[in-house]
Amino acid sequence: MSEEIRNMVNRHLINETEFLKVKDRLNEDELRQFVSKAIDTMAKDRKLTITAEEKTGLIKTLVSAVISLGPLRPLMEDKSITEIMINGHDQVYIQRYGKIELTDVKFESNQQLLHTVHKVISSSESNKRLDESSPYVDFTMSDGSRANVVIPPCSAIGPVMTIRKFKDDIKSVDDLIKIKEVDKKIATLLIAAMKAKFNVIFCGATGSGKTTALNVFSRHIPAEERIVTIEDTPELRLLQKHVVPLLSKPPNIEGKGEITMQDLFINSLRMRPDRIIIGEVRGEEMLDLIQSISSGHSGSLAIVHAESPEDCFNRMVLMMMMTGIRLSTEEIRKQVARAIDLIVHLELHMDGNRRIAYVSEVHYDDEKDKVQIHHIFKFAEKSVTEEGEILGEWEMSGQEPAILPKFRKHRVSLPAGFFPGSS
Repeated sequence: MSEEIRNMVNRHLINETEFLKVKDRLNEDELRQFVSKAIDTMAKDRKLTITAEEKTGLIKTLVSAVISLGPLRPLMEDKSITEIMINGHDQVYIQRYGKIELTDVKFESNQQLLHTVHKVISSSESNKRLDESSPYVDFTMSDGSRANVVIPPCSAIGPVMTIRKFKDDIKSVDDLIKIKEVDKKIATLLIAAMKAKFNVIFCGATGSGKTTALNVFSRHIPAEERIVTIEDTPELRLLQKHVVPLLSKPPNIEGKGEITMQDLFINSLRMRPDRIIIGEVRGEEMLDLIQSISSGHSGSLAIVHAESPEDCFNRMVLMMMMTGIRLSTEEIRKQVARAIDLIVHLELHMDGNRRIAYVSEVHYDDEKDKVQIHHIFKFAEKSVTEEGEILGEWEMSGQEPAILPKFRKHRVSLPAGFFPGSS
């Protein structure tokens, strides 16, 4: 389709129709019909030949420019794309199968990009602000995708927008097994851990699948339990009916009214929760999490950014130390080790596949007076195919884990002989 025809249709819509008056009142289907009739009228008046394919392309381009996503719509509709990264109006990158590539999608100007950003925020109904006094924002789009925007003066290249697309095709443990993110034995262990009220931390780097894994396994929490979730941006998708979602609140334009994750966590303890799930632990709320577990609130789940189970444990200790608590480092390590049962570490591998890399128990050995991190399962790479796919398998430790008594305490059974050497 030539640029000349596209410009002719644009001018016709603006100058010879009521397009500008009605565009915000029409839904998408009505908008498509309006544009289709306008194209037919223009082609007839100017004796132009526009093929059905060209007409379809014109309608899609023009309508997508009006509705909130603008030029981003084709990228949002492409299910193979997991992330969209917009660096100013003329650079749009995507992540597909774990690889980043530059697209040919462009905005006409930073003003058009900013207009699109504001329409996306408005359609999200998140009540988030974005202006010079509050130049960055994190919010959830209407389809569940997570978006982050930074604008000048914090960005030197115009609006920068990052979208992590919400995938609704992974809803069950069977889906995770099908895409080889986990095997049946690990799934069996983690499902049992949910039922036995284990305190589990899901960790990994950005985009490794932490939230998806937590969402899937949390669905095995018994339906009769009261669950309180705490997040900065709503990403958790629990299926249980008795779920109370809490969201932190940034300060207003005067710098007042902020409600932090820690504030919400402290309040949640007064809400009679059976389970507390934290979308992501970044700071002082870690102290409250560990203390609440130690005081009887078992079955908590949380997400931590970390490069390995050991790094995750150390980060939890550091977050507690940053509160200024008057305990020695060793005492803090002991508290964390006694509170957390399992660390599930996920990785985005070089072949673009996400996998659970480790399932590790955290245990404080009273006899040795030492914190021990025991990898119950770990993914071992064996080879790489010509197409770049990593082949491997999950190896199970022969050591009997220290978590077995907790399964028995909550009367949750694992298959006979699940752990080698255990009764």
